[in-house]
Amino acid sequence: MPRGVSRALDGWLRRRAAIAKQPLRGAILLGAVNGLLLVPEAWLLARTITGVIFNHRALAMVAPFLGVILGLALLRALLNHGATVLAMAASTRVKTDVRHALHAKIAALGPGFLGTQRSGDLASLLVEGVDALDNYYAAYLPQMAVATFLPVALLAFIFPVDWVSGIILLLGAPLIPIFMILIGRGTERLNQAQWRRLALMSAHFFDVVEGLSTLKLFGASRNAAGLIGRMSEDYRLSTMKVLRVAFLSSLVLEFFTTLGVAMIAVFVGFRLYYGEIQFLPGLFVLLLAPEFFRPLRAMGTQYHARMEAIGASERIVALLETPEPGTPAGVAALPAGSGILRFEQVSFAYAPGEPVLEAIHFAIARGERVALVGPSGSGKSTVARLLLGLARPDSGRITQDDTDLASIAPDAWFREISWMPQRPTLFAGTIAENIRLGAPDASMPEIIRAAEAAEAHRFISRLPQGYETVIGERGQGLSGGEIRRVALARALLKPARLLVLDEAEASLDAETASLVRAAIARLPRETAVLLIAHRLESAEAADRILVLRQGRIVEEGTPATLRAGTGDYAAMSALYHEGAA
Repeated sequence: MPRGVSRALDGWLRRRAAIAKQPLRGAILLGAVNGLLLVPEAWLLARTITGVIFNHRALAMVAPFLGVILGLALLRALLNHGATVLAMAASTRVKTDVRHALHAKIAALGPGFLGTQRSGDLASLLVEGVDALDNYYAAYLPQMAVATFLPVALLAFIFPVDWVSGIILLLGAPLIPIFMILIGRGTERLNQAQWRRLALMSAHFFDVVEGLSTLKLFGASRNAAGLIGRMSEDYRLSTMKVLRVAFLSSLVLEFFTTLGVAMIAVFVGFRLYYGEIQFLPGLFVLLLAPEFFRPLRAMGTQYHARMEAIGASERIVALLETPEPGTPAGVAALPAGSGILRFEQVSFAYAPGEPVLEAIHFAIARGERVALVGPSGSGKSTVARLLLGLARPDSGRITQDDTDLASIAPDAWFREISWMPQRPTLFAGTIAENIRLGAPDASMPEIIRAAEAAEAHRFISRLPQGYETVIGERGQGLSGGEIRRVALARALLKPARLLVLDEAEASLDAETASLVRAAIARLPRETAVLLIAHRLESAEAADRILVLRQGRIVEEGTPATLRAGTGDYAAMSALYHEGAA
């Protein structure tokens, strides 16, 4: 990783610490006070030992000193605990803020962005990626601040007692940060490679778990397991490289620390031997020498937390800086009018030069049932996505009572629409919770009425716990048809101006599909319904039919008018009824 990028990411990590300024300052303050208490503790211990050895004092005479030393040790332990608690609180606060920012960014980028990403990669980023920042805020930042202050403060007490030892410590101290910088240059690259491998492995593992049934049926599960094994081995090797560098750096840090303390001991010993220094100041300096290097060693140990955080933050920053859709979200309230929804010369393409919809123009009045039919790939589901606000037209506009949907606040529009997608998603939880998703305050009788309308009440009632039956993620435990009926009940329960049903009758038998059509027909006339239909029986129940072909509306009219004509719908109807016969 270029050093400029590394510095930029480190700057981003530091700016994020602003939200946890108070607990971080508290942790640093407690750490600094804890370190300063070493001075009176070391001085009292040196006096006690000097008194016992040279002045032959009895235990009773040094007991007060020992009591104070014990009290200082307990106070330091409490300060250390407090600093740890505050540092963890700061880390938790920053991680929560980063996760909220990531969730908000993903929501702002919308379904179009999610469709281009691997779910496992995003899940890994939101969990392991954010957790990798923990030690940066809980350990590295507080320790770096303490390491900047405490050695200098200790030198202020050592120099007046023994300037020779002070010079040795002053010359030895820079070796540790210099070595950290040298090691860090290689560690950045290794951490970055490790995080890329982890993201790739997590994404692939997530995909394999989701498609395990398909892999088993096609006999490909062993190949998938072998690939995961190879990816795990690559990740193990990259992790071992990082650990090897970490252990090597720890070894060198210990070496420099031990060398510095040994030099102090040698110089103090010789000067004691020649009478150039008294025992008390010599012992005092010897007791402080390891504590002088301790914060520097701790910072060196936590320097790898910085490298890990920088490695993880590259992906986090890349996501947060992903450009959002060009048109900003609207802020206007939904107008209260006649409720006429219009597509005005709307065109849309998922990729430049490959239009999916071209100059679409139609209207839906309040309470009207409109069916959208056409061959696969004609753009029916794209119309629904544009209508729901999940995508924006490339040209033209969609209006509600002459107000452009682009100017309406998304939340205001989402409150007024209900949707059953082509592949509905049920969440882990009870069936009642899934039906109540769009109407959280709905009562149990209202849930049951919606389930009855969707022809789901009978099968739900036969389940062991009825509506309180817990299902797995994506409706695990229910059949495909049952999942669709629960999703339809969810769509019917939510009060809405507009109900969009994308293949509502897929996976249903003819009798159940007929009952569902009847339930849709019974909906209040205040609710407009857009039906995306493959079964022509669904289209026949509509007030009006729009026929799409290659992204254009080629026919529009009532079912009877279109059947009597010679266009696409008449041909589809003839083929459909011929096949049914």
